[in-house]
Amino acid sequence: MTQPVTRAHNFSPGPCVLPASVLAELSEELPDFNGQGMSLIEMSHRDPVYDEIHCETIDLLTSLWKVPNDFSVLLLQGGASLQFAMAPLNLLGEKGDTAGYIVSGSWAAKAIADAKLIGDTYSAWTGADHGFTRMPTADEVEIRPGTRYLHVTSNETIGGIRLPDFFDPGVPMVADMSSDYLTRHIPWDRFDLVYGGAQKSLGPAGLTVVFVRQSVLDATPDGIPAYLRYDTHASANSVANTPPVFAVWATGKMLRWVGNNGGVDGMEKRATERSSMVYRVIDDSQGYYRSPVEPVDRSTTNIVFRLPTEEAEAAFLAGAASEQLLNLKGHRSVGGIRASIYNGLATESVQALVDFMERFAADGR
Repeated sequence: MTQPVTRAHNFSPGPCVLPASVLAELSEELPDFNGQGMSLIEMSHRDPVYDEIHCETIDLLTSLWKVPNDFSVLLLQGGASLQFAMAPLNLLGEKGDTAGYIVSGSWAAKAIADAKLIGDTYSAWTGADHGFTRMPTADEVEIRPGTRYLHVTSNETIGGIRLPDFFDPGVPMVADMSSDYLTRHIPWDRFDLVYGGAQKSLGPAGLTVVFVRQSVLDATPDGIPAYLRYDTHASANSVANTPPVFAVWATGKMLRWVGNNGGVDGMEKRATERSSMVYRVIDDSQGYYRSPVEPVDRSTTNIVFRLPTEEAEAAFLAGAASEQLLNLKGHRSVGGIRASIYNGLATESVQALVDFMERFAADGR
């Protein structure tokens, strides 16, 4: 008899935690999908059986996020990192076009670095002057004449910083939403393009979800290789080449789970309430735990904090690991502690972290 699996409390920044019920469905269906005598991941992506899964995943994304009819939903590979190049390639087509970037942290810096290789870009605001501890207010963002789009990273996974509101900059926006996908609503009228890797709140690694406005597809510049053109994938319903079958399948199951748990409203409430549990311990610790992020810009999915010394942080991580509280080490570029609390993480895991933090602080004072 198979023994029940004891699940660790996994605060990984990506790949993400998937709900136990989703993993159970995948495990049950993996060897023989729907009586076909083979796994779904062994079938042709042209098979009607996979096509149904593929189209349902797109439909779920559209309905859950209330995506307008003039957007196409693309299921691609390459991660958000490939989109750092695809966005300027496809949007900076007219002579004189330029793009502004809010440089809010590590991922935004990578996005603008790639964009500079492709077209005319500029920093519309940089958090470097503030130690990357906050996002800009609307009146701090400089929009230059001729700006085709403003790029924002809605949530910086490494720095634990979140853009609290999607303000209207007066030009179309492009957003990397990898680490807060489906945890907030989007004012779609302000966006021409939204993209993000699925591996944080939507599913396993290997899938990138892109929402692109039809007017962008209609104005695709010449001279772009086929795979790097959004219109290539839109016209082929994202099967211009072999899609990431397993990741699409698993993400579809995750999206049904999201729908059964309140949709985007439910995920937003869940993210706010559970991150608040951790921030409350930080703020009530009399300085033992310190969040470097301005309170209004604190991420609801990636919580970063420091302890009094690096030695204390090492002891914290060791003690947490002994209680199966895993993957809490901050990114190597910034150090400290990071708890990633994505959609699929059980609330019991967040409570276990809160309990441990309170005990550790009491013992450390």
